[in-house]
Amino acid sequence: MNRDPRAIIDDAPMSRLQIAAVAITVGLNALDGFDVLSISFASPGIAAEWGVERAALGVVLSMELIGMAVGSVLLGGLADRIGRRKMMLGCLVTMLTGMFMASRASGIGDLSVWRVLTGLGIGGMLATVNAVTAEFANARRRNICLALMTIGYPIGAVIGGSVAALLLKGGDWRAVFEFGAIVTACFIPLVWFFIPESVHYLVDRRPAGALARINATLTRMQHPAIDVLPTLTAAEEKRSITDIFSPALLRTTILVTLGYFAHAVTFYFILKWSPKIIVDLGFDPSSAAGVLVWTNVGGATGGAIFGLLAQKFDLKRLTLFTLAVSSLTVALFGASGASTLMMLSALACLSGFFTNAAIVGYYTIFARAFPSHVRATGTGFAIGVGRGGAALSPMLAGFLFAGGVGLGGVAIVMACGSLVSLAALAFTRLRIADVTHGVDEPEAIPA
Repeated sequence: MNRDPRAIIDDAPMSRLQIAAVAITVGLNALDGFDVLSISFASPGIAAEWGVERAALGVVLSMELIGMAVGSVLLGGLADRIGRRKMMLGCLVTMLTGMFMASRASGIGDLSVWRVLTGLGIGGMLATVNAVTAEFANARRRNICLALMTIGYPIGAVIGGSVAALLLKGGDWRAVFEFGAIVTACFIPLVWFFIPESVHYLVDRRPAGALARINATLTRMQHPAIDVLPTLTAAEEKRSITDIFSPALLRTTILVTLGYFAHAVTFYFILKWSPKIIVDLGFDPSSAAGVLVWTNVGGATGGAIFGLLAQKFDLKRLTLFTLAVSSLTVALFGASGASTLMMLSALACLSGFFTNAAIVGYYTIFARAFPSHVRATGTGFAIGVGRGGAALSPMLAGFLFAGGVGLGGVAIVMACGSLVSLAALAFTRLRIADVTHGVDEPEAIPA
């Protein structure tokens, strides 16, 4: 049989192995969601035990974001060089080491080092699982699979927060990191046995034994084997991971990265500041935590619904719509003057719904806008730079509050991030890369 194996995966129904691989990526993203917030769960105990001031604690809270930014940019590109499977296993070992050693830290210095290491693994994992999900799903289910993978993050935050609360009742802050290390270790055999190397990677890079490995994977997927590898054109043979900065992709790379960065400013304002805002409005901390839970519930729901809609509606138009409504709901959260906890929870849930739906839109665009030979590289670059927006968001809001700007004004300013994102995406002449064949096809919407 001489069909392109990527086309076989694209056209055939998803096998149990493919479904299992996508389910594992959802779990890995949920693990990332817990790992990122684990320091937030542990921070009160750390501050109490070590007598840490807020400024020093704030530095520790930022360490994994720094690691994630570096990991997304550097390790995402490495996944396109050495393979998806090796990178996932390497990131899991890195995260396991960071989480376990954080539970053994004796001071701010070494804790910060282990949080950076954990962030490196998370950053590399985020870029890699996006590529894996896109390449193991068939064409019909690709958008919903990417959405499910992305909403694993808020699901991990919600479930992880509940588990952390139970752990902290019966032990000290170290139990949070120990739990994270145990769960991370459990994923290593799952990836080892149920996620073979991506067929797309093997076709693009052609390591020794590529044909035999592709056929072994196709057999496990219950798809027919192929006789020969697809013929590469001269242009395809010259491909490099630096192609995200080539004339063909540079505009797309810049604009989708800018769009993700700007939307991250709005997205992380709600995630980072909503508990403090609720407390400042006169409610107790437990109520504030409940509002944050509703924000993540809204985020998970919005991401799932976006994925379903993306199977029927144009991806770019749908993302532009969610960005517009995202800006509106975040501005409304601060400017509404809501005085009841129920109303604030509803507005936070609505904001989480649309802000995370737009995040899902961007992850889906990353997976489709970058050809397979730079899919992890392009995704990692956009996510890594986008972490700058995540880091900027709470600081910018803090400066605005310190400068005397009221809640309504701050919310409106922070909501503008989604509008900037909308403009960047609208002016992108987005060329959707065919996930199976690596061929760029013009999107239905012109710039």
